[in-house]
Amino acid sequence: MLKCEDLGAAYGDIVALRGINFNVAEREAVALIGANGAGKTTLLRSISGLMPLRSGSVKFGGQAIDHLSPEKRVRGGIAHVPEGRRIFPGLTVRENLEVGASVRRAGRGEINADFERVFELFPQLAERQKQLGWSLSGGEQQMLAIARALMSRPRVLLLDEPSLGLAPRLTEEVYARIAEINRGGLTVVLVEQNTVLALQVASRAYVLENGEIILSDSAEKLRGHPRVRDAYLGR
Repeated sequence: MLKCEDLGAAYGDIVALRGINFNVAEREAVALIGANGAGKTTLLRSISGLMPLRSGSVKFGGQAIDHLSPEKRVRGGIAHVPEGRRIFPGLTVRENLEVGASVRRAGRGEINADFERVFELFPQLAERQKQLGWSLSGGEQQMLAIARALMSRPRVLLLDEPSLGLAPRLTEEVYARIAEINRGGLTVVLVEQNTVLALQVASRAYVLENGEIILSDSAEKLRGHPRVRDAYLGR
């Protein structure tokens, strides 16, 4: 479904990614793990069109999308939940979700069905439909950011640090929903510094270091890999 070939990206003269070869199959959950500054967020931004490529290409469904704007990539089926959630604080929960659905040409009945679907997945949001985004807890804002992305009916969901700043209980709850979303058939690409959680949800993972992929394997094998265990999991 998603493929990066020899992808490179830079911030001015600072190279952030080099020679990235990365692929995700339909319905798969794949994690990108690594330390701060490894290039994980830049890779997601490159896929969603927020970061111009320096070299290489991104293909989605077998078609090159390098020339497409971020808006067209969303319409094509790529939804990106950025680090820090980025909800609209002055809009209500329901209005935030309406924004997510606005990229589609859909009738009111179809959109209402999507409201029911995300409210079933995140009951807390159903109870807070009329609350402004700023009044939600950090965990609820993360749920809203994911639900807003789902309202675009994506084929692949890019998640950047969904556990960032959350208490352990809320982190577990958010990750339970991510696993449920993937079991429902949606392809997920997950950037996460909490390597234990990421490898629990993902079936495969890539390890990034200094803008390059240094390891890739099944989540099970990476959990036992000495380099991953020592650097990210602890002995």
